[in-house]
Amino acid sequence: MRARPVPALPVPAPLFPPGLDIRSGPVPVPIQLRIPSLRVDATVVGVGVLPNDVMDAPEGPINDPVWQQAFWYRGSAVPGVLSTAVIAGHINGPRGTRGVFGHIDQLRPGDPIVVHDPRRELDVRFVVTRTADFSLAETRQKDVLRQIYGVGPVAGTTPQASADHRAHLTLVTCAGDFDTRLGTHDHRLAVFAIRVA
Repeated sequence: MRARPVPALPVPAPLFPPGLDIRSGPVPVPIQLRIPSLRVDATVVGVGVLPNDVMDAPEGPINDPVWQQAFWYRGSAVPGVLSTAVIAGHINGPRGTRGVFGHIDQLRPGDPIVVHDPRRELDVRFVVTRTADFSLAETRQKDVLRQIYGVGPVAGTTPQASADHRAHLTLVTCAGDFDTRLGTHDHRLAVFAIRVA
């Protein structure tokens, strides 16, 4: 007897208009990021890359909502697709205020993460598998970039299917010490998760 194929799990509908350039500025996207253990329920904007080929992380004045928003990288997969989706967020804002990802260092394997598409009332559920701290120098290495972004974006192509045929999610934020010479923190924290429903 032949085994029945496993039905594909649903994913959010397209998140931005076709043809939007990766170098275009941030655009609203119709998903929310929920991290129940941290009481995070954040709106999400879709970001591209800056002229220096670094993923955009919009900033604003102290009361700007951008510090409490998450940033889905438009060059990565739609969350839930059998590839890798990347969502970033600020660890803190001006004058030391806590950013949306101010506590993701507390996430542990097994903790749930949900990407919610309100258009379809769809919850794409992930669980944390591991966390990793990388220096800025390490984040320029291709093997580290592939861990964070998946194969496609690192090779300069669209998102590619993951080798294990699973849907992956990477959360990224700053970590370590703020380096005034660089204007950013000297490390990045990555939280890796895998889809479970």
